[in-house]
Amino acid sequence: MTAFVTRYDFRAPGEALGRQHEMFERCLDQAVYLEEHGQDAIVLSEHHATTDGYLPSPLVVAAAVAARTSTVSISVAALLANLYDPLRLAEDIAVLDHLSNGRVTYTIGLGYRPEEYAMFGAAWDSRGCDLEETIQVLQQAWAGEEFDFRGRRVRVLPTPQRPPVLFYGGGSPAAARRAARLGLHFQPQAADPSLKELYQAECRALGREPGFVLLPTAGPATVFCSEDPDRFWAENGEYFLAEARGYNAWHNDNTSLVRDPSESVGAMRERGTYAVETPDDLIAKCLSRELRVVSSHPLCGGLPAEASWESLRLVCETVMPAVRAARRAPVEGMTGIEPA
Repeated sequence: MTAFVTRYDFRAPGEALGRQHEMFERCLDQAVYLEEHGQDAIVLSEHHATTDGYLPSPLVVAAAVAARTSTVSISVAALLANLYDPLRLAEDIAVLDHLSNGRVTYTIGLGYRPEEYAMFGAAWDSRGCDLEETIQVLQQAWAGEEFDFRGRRVRVLPTPQRPPVLFYGGGSPAAARRAARLGLHFQPQAADPSLKELYQAECRALGREPGFVLLPTAGPATVFCSEDPDRFWAENGEYFLAEARGYNAWHNDNTSLVRDPSESVGAMRERGTYAVETPDDLIAKCLSRELRVVSSHPLCGGLPAEASWESLRLVCETVMPAVRAARRAPVEGMTGIEPA
């Protein structure tokens, strides 16, 4: 089934930083619109110590989105849990679980930027062990009983309605093993089937059934829709390039399907990590299964409101209904076919 998701990170390089207040307002208005049109999920990211306003507080924005909506799923991906006090994080997630009626899921990430650890005085060298401790504290805290934490007895209330859904994110064998060891679902950042196999084998070796594995799918990581892709690229390509350059300045992970090392808008368009499709072409790619996930990014690099809404409306009002109707319609005498 084709999934339609929309992500927000509020990154606003250059002149866009002065428009960030409007971008936060736009996100909340769009969240209502996305829910009304049946979007599958809204995804919020986290980073710190940036010069471009990258979202540092995804739980706050998740609470705001939850307050404006009632059914759409909300994903915090990734949550950099080592940069929080574990008990306070347990409390905030528990309260957010009640505010959202259990709609928020979390992909916990180790992080890859020493600057972020330095900003919060978190230990870099012991980050793997520290993260495991934090996850274990969260799991203990949500049971609602007293437990020992760093030499004192503590208890966290309220408890969530049910244990929050936790994925572990990472692109290494160590990440797969950690997800299995801690009883989490697994979300690799690389489309490497061997990571899925390792995670599942580790889970079974530990006597538990594997959880969900969300492997990245083939196709562009970020999709925009326009009746005139040439115009859209010409007017907005610099925003895409600004975002790509920001990520490239942070790390050199060539396994990530969302990374684009291009140094020009033309090279980006050729590479295909960022795509602008006509409605007809996007529908065709969904129905042919060339695209299994349509990931919109309406604030990409500080994208202005007009272009942001143009793409989102075409995806929600033209592409999604056509794809879903086609998958419900009988084909060649069949009474139904597998949904996209």
